[in-house]
Amino acid sequence: MVLFAIVVATLVTGIGSVWVAALLMRFGLGGKEGTQHLLSLAAGALLATAFMHLLPEAFESQAGAHDLFTTLLVGLVFFFLLDKAELWHHGHEHSHAAHGHAHADPPPGHAHAHAGHPHAHDHGHRPAGGWALLAGDSVHCFGDGVLIASAFVADMRLGIVAAVSVLAHEVPHHIGDLAVLQQTSANRHMALVKVSLAGAVTAIGGLVGYFLVAQLHDWLPYFLAVASSSFIYVALADLIPQLQKRLSARETTFQILWLAGGIGVVVVLSGLAHAH
Repeated sequence: MVLFAIVVATLVTGIGSVWVAALLMRFGLGGKEGTQHLLSLAAGALLATAFMHLLPEAFESQAGAHDLFTTLLVGLVFFFLLDKAELWHHGHEHSHAAHGHAHADPPPGHAHAHAGHPHAHDHGHRPAGGWALLAGDSVHCFGDGVLIASAFVADMRLGIVAAVSVLAHEVPHHIGDLAVLQQTSANRHMALVKVSLAGAVTAIGGLVGYFLVAQLHDWLPYFLAVASSSFIYVALADLIPQLQKRLSARETTFQILWLAGGIGVVVVLSGLAHAH
């Protein structure tokens, strides 16, 4: 039953998030403002899942607090290094396209930037087909699958909450991916297929995670701490920095409301799962 739930959840998370992103773009909801709202929602969901569910579940075990906090710290540093290696990086805003509209070709070495950030990441290494981008996505999706599996092995309700949180933050990520690939490919449908295949790697990660955690069940609290470090790192190092820019009072209010909405979604889902 747990294995079946992991497979379904990882497929829905990995592929479903791509199709939701494509649907939002098709109806013009994947633009800058819509993406900013999704980023706020995702940040709230990830932080709520980490601090309200994954970490409490880990600390309810027999593992010592010092060891778990050490694991959390090592995990944060590890994901920072993966980010440096461009394997865990999520670029949610791309200068190539925001709504599928063509822009002038950027100069060599031009990059997409996190909104409001002076630094940028070079797109020169992502030529036709965006295979480097897809490779990075696949690695990240595999990791997401392992983390979701760890949550499901600990508790079915926790797995559902973790899967929804991952889906929430993958949607704005895939909007950026699709925008980039649609600019580098003459066939827009092929861009959707490529990103969907990368998303499907989430299920492979889920299967590996299930058998890995099953063999190392005593280490489950540490897997949950690592999952927490992933969620916290993505929220604080990737999503929230994109929201830290000068906005009007109205835009700031919406940003806070969407962030609170992400936390609320996790709380409501957790309550519903507990009730059933």
